Amino acid sequence: MMPRPAEPQVHVIGAGLAGLAAAAALVEAGRRVVVYEAGPAAGGRCRSYFDRGLGCRIDNGNHLLLSGNHAAYAYLDRFGTRRSLGGPGEAVFPFLDRETGERWTLRPSPGRIPWWLLGRRRLVPGTRVRDYLALLRLRRATEEDTVEALLGGGTLYRRLLEPLAIAALNTHPGQASARLLAAVLAETLLRGGAHCIPAYPRLGLSESFVDPAIAWLQARGGRVLYGRRVAGLTVEDGRVTAFGTPDGTVAVAAGEAVVLAVPAWVAADLLPGLTTPDAHEAILNIHFRIGSDPKHAGFIGLIGGTAEWMFIKPEIISVTISAANRLLDEPSPVIAEAVWRDVAAVCDFTVPMPPVRVLKEKRATFAATHAQDRRRPPARTPLANLALAGDWTATGLPATIEGAIRSGETAAATLLAA
Repeated sequence: MMPRPAEPQVHVIGAGLAGLAAAAALVEAGRRVVVYEAGPAAGGRCRSYFDRGLGCRIDNGNHLLLSGNHAAYAYLDRFGTRRSLGGPGEAVFPFLDRETGERWTLRPSPGRIPWWLLGRRRLVPGTRVRDYLALLRLRRATEEDTVEALLGGGTLYRRLLEPLAIAALNTHPGQASARLLAAVLAETLLRGGAHCIPAYPRLGLSESFVDPAIAWLQARGGRVLYGRRVAGLTVEDGRVTAFGTPDGTVAVAAGEAVVLAVPAWVAADLLPGLTTPDAHEAILNIHFRIGSDPKHAGFIGLIGGTAEWMFIKPEIISVTISAANRLLDEPSPVIAEAVWRDVAAVCDFTVPMPPVRVLKEKRATFAATHAQDRRRPPARTPLANLALAGDWTATGLPATIEGAIRSGETAAATLLAA
């Protein structure tokens, strides 16, 4: 009996979450997959590493999942790592107003009917039930509405809607697309508290999202190659026929396909004429190495401070500042001192600032404006055997873990259908 010919390969270029999600979906569908990663490790903007200066392992950024992020949870379930996430187990969001010192916890009720609005202790201090009707305006947001123009003004905006929008969109609300915020809230808060239960990795991003995915792929015959920066694509007769790597040219045989899961600016270089988002926003992550367990564990949102969201673990306190282009030129020690004052206020610390690492990611996400959203390409390309993946593609969501994973699965489905 003649041996059965091997299934044609799919070449996945990029081992961020979009590339890993695409690779997993393709392997699950019976395809052979090779993943090419330019760097020494997988994960892209969602990974962990050992920081020699701090002497411990840290995440390169902070990410908060919500229970309404169905693609992200399905991704974790595929690798059996859902339980690697920690969190309160219910929809609770603690806040501190640095200007007034007030603390409160937002507690949406589980169902779609917002019964929680009838309980004053569940509301943002200084707000009334009718203030929350502003959220209904998102349902009729136009292509030109910004978050600030549609929702701005008042205590609810300052203490909840503005920080929520900045965290979700990584763009100042004065420029951010109200439609993109509406897409996020439609799957989470507006569906009730059962869909916005917060969770985050107990150990690290790589332990939850990256390392298990690599092991799963390799156990099923997939290969992941590091240090393979792709320098160019060869296109003939409407399909990709080869691409260059440091080890030489890789041929894309007849029947084989390519998923391009790289940052937007890399994709634009590899595919001349491709329209992609070309304006980006920074994110700053500040990691403090602490010597003892903090008084308050978990996470907390800060209003009116330098810090915006704080993630507190036994060894590390990590702070995120989104839409941070304005701070890129500030010296790291100045940023760290300002953020430490916020940390000390939250945790009741009176000690000097501990060892710190300030990470500035200049092009963390595309700017979530209407103009940039219109530049996002679909997964399908004019080339018969090439699909695009990345949170910058047309997912309908801002640049989030959920959007990245969905984009990878969409790219895989596009190639499988073709």
